[in-house]
Amino acid sequence: MLIDELNESQREAVLCCDAPSLVIAGAGSGKTRVLTYKIAYLLQTGMQPWNILALTFTNKAAKEMRQRIGRIVGEETASRLWMGTFHSIFSRILRQECDHLGFSKDFTIYDASDSKSLIKSILKDMQLDDKTYKPGSVASRISMAKNRLVLPSAYMADRQNFEADMQSKMPAIGQIYMQYWQRCRQSNVMDFDDLLLYTWILFKEHPDIVQKWEDRFHYVLVDEYQDTNYAQHLIVWLLTQHRQRVCVVGDDAQSIYSFRGANIDNILRFQEQYKGSRLFKLEQNYRSTQTIVSAANSLIGHNRGQIHKDVYSRRDMGDPISLLQTYSDIDEANAVMKCVREFRRNEQIPYSRMAVLYRTNAQSRAFEEAMRKASIPYRVYGGTSFYQRKEIKDVIAYLRLTVNLHDEEALRRIINYPARGIGQTTLDKVFRSAAANSASPWEILCKPHLLPDVNAGTRGKLQAFVQMMTEFHERHTGDDAYAIVLDIVRQSGIQAEINRGREPEDIARQENLQELMDGIAAFVQEHKEQGQDYLLTDYLQEVSLLSDVDESESQSEDKLTLMTVHSAKGLEFKVVFVVGMEENLFPSQMSMDSVRGLEEERRLFYVAITRAEEYLVITNAKSRFRYGKTEFCEPSRFLREIDPRFLRVKGSTGSVSVGSSPVRSVPTGLDARRFVRVSPVRSAEPQQVASSANATVAVAVGTRVRHERFGIGTVTAIEGSGMDTKATVNFDNAGTKQLLLRFAKITVL
Repeated sequence: MLIDELNESQREAVLCCDAPSLVIAGAGSGKTRVLTYKIAYLLQTGMQPWNILALTFTNKAAKEMRQRIGRIVGEETASRLWMGTFHSIFSRILRQECDHLGFSKDFTIYDASDSKSLIKSILKDMQLDDKTYKPGSVASRISMAKNRLVLPSAYMADRQNFEADMQSKMPAIGQIYMQYWQRCRQSNVMDFDDLLLYTWILFKEHPDIVQKWEDRFHYVLVDEYQDTNYAQHLIVWLLTQHRQRVCVVGDDAQSIYSFRGANIDNILRFQEQYKGSRLFKLEQNYRSTQTIVSAANSLIGHNRGQIHKDVYSRRDMGDPISLLQTYSDIDEANAVMKCVREFRRNEQIPYSRMAVLYRTNAQSRAFEEAMRKASIPYRVYGGTSFYQRKEIKDVIAYLRLTVNLHDEEALRRIINYPARGIGQTTLDKVFRSAAANSASPWEILCKPHLLPDVNAGTRGKLQAFVQMMTEFHERHTGDDAYAIVLDIVRQSGIQAEINRGREPEDIARQENLQELMDGIAAFVQEHKEQGQDYLLTDYLQEVSLLSDVDESESQSEDKLTLMTVHSAKGLEFKVVFVVGMEENLFPSQMSMDSVRGLEEERRLFYVAITRAEEYLVITNAKSRFRYGKTEFCEPSRFLREIDPRFLRVKGSTGSVSVGSSPVRSVPTGLDARRFVRVSPVRSAEPQQVASSANATVAVAVGTRVRHERFGIGTVTAIEGSGMDTKATVNFDNAGTKQLLLRFAKITVL
């Protein structure tokens, strides 16, 4: 490993393995490189890959690190690391240990919409008004309680919780939480928060089990530690409290997810908890010009709660930051549109290297309209993801019920889809009987005598549904995921239902269904080729942990990106527009009540600024149309906190007071100047394999082969014999893959 490729601070952080380590990584300072090299260093100094646990917040981050490590120590070694998101790693542990918690290994995982659907059902059963008890608000309360490791009984016993619920006019939250908890257990289901909560319960109540896993993981690394919540923080502590071999990496200046439960104190107080820990600061920014870095430093310096660092860049000073003042929100959108066109036309900067960042999703409308009128291609990053589309969720619900017949929300979603004559009245009877008999709805369907007031015709329809799902269920541990889903979409009637229409939206649904089918086929073939499990349970495990960010479109598409600042974290662009810098918008009005809230808003602006590599344009409007009338706006207080030396004010509204002295206004439009040419960033696309098996191909080390999906490569190793023969192939573009030859779709060149 070329340790000399690291700068001095990075090298020190990598080589320290004998004490708890806190690595404070400024924006663009190479934290991923430090994590990658540190894991590679541990492996090269003798630690086994299965003894290393690396926790991330996105599948994308885990994949990128694994690929980088694989290039240093080899793909096979990297594949054996325990590396992934908190939720994916803890779900793996729970699959092995869930019998200690009263769950079976086939438990399924609810996403946010499933949780809300169950809450709606509970509200109906409890005869509570869902306009007062909004399912989203109730789900948020339950989620926050779980992330604070508060169980239903403790929640109901806490007077502060009750008073807060009373103030919100939702005094029954505790009872709803208890019902939700019990229904999930009856259905053999966990939600995303449960993956953390039950891991903590498992470790807290079973010292022998936490000891087992602590013995397994000799070294624990955590990425983006500033984003951890109370539960994640405690689980990491339970896994590391004895060995104290832990390294956390993050940036307190980029802690922006308190609304999700993230607690900045976890990183600020790390050294208090881990006595004798060492602090490393990565202060060289490789991304941005010195002007952008200095402006960001001057802003974040106003926060009191922080670990001080002096971030610097060795790049050129670069252009001043443009502060573009506009008359209205529409004027703002049009001004940004004109700037985008000028960057594109005069300086040949691709649209894909430019981004418009805003504080709230609602702000996108004006910019979308402006870009459409100007025929500028754009995408809204973080829009409706593929797996959130109705037709996709319907099929996934069938797959979930196939694996776990007790999955209440999956059953509710598809028992009468496509329509099979099982109405809401019948469904209500099934669920009431389930509640009365402390059973899952599936158990009621299998015991017709528990539904005495259902007529013979409806009973026959229920029995036909039970028979169909039972047959699917009996196959889920034997047939591959694709074989089952083919029959499900046909026999259930989904395929006929979706293929019926010819309108554009019908065609889109058909294409979505086909894409899902193709994806499942690719999943099966890829897993077969690489000797991994490919049953329905395995597919659902992978799908359930996907995030919107992980599923985002390719950065290589030449489209302008519109996105919230929260969604932009971790990304970078050559040109960044930060719009709507006004009081009550950025900072948000909801943050005004506390210093802690304002400091997080300031960190959010810091994140926005540091997404820019070379050019940063900040805009604000003097007025916005709200509630049917024009309202005048005050410039954001944060603009006064940026050192005016780094700002250039543009626009036709005259000079603006920034700091203690006015900054001179300059003509609107981009100055004539030469830009450094930077190629568009191309994000790694997940590689998939062909969907059908192939006969064994005779190959030898050095053979050049072509794969249907991975392209051309060279065989670098052969191992095993007969049906278990594996070939390691170094593909020219797709990297190294280990393939079972009896399944691999390869041709010898």
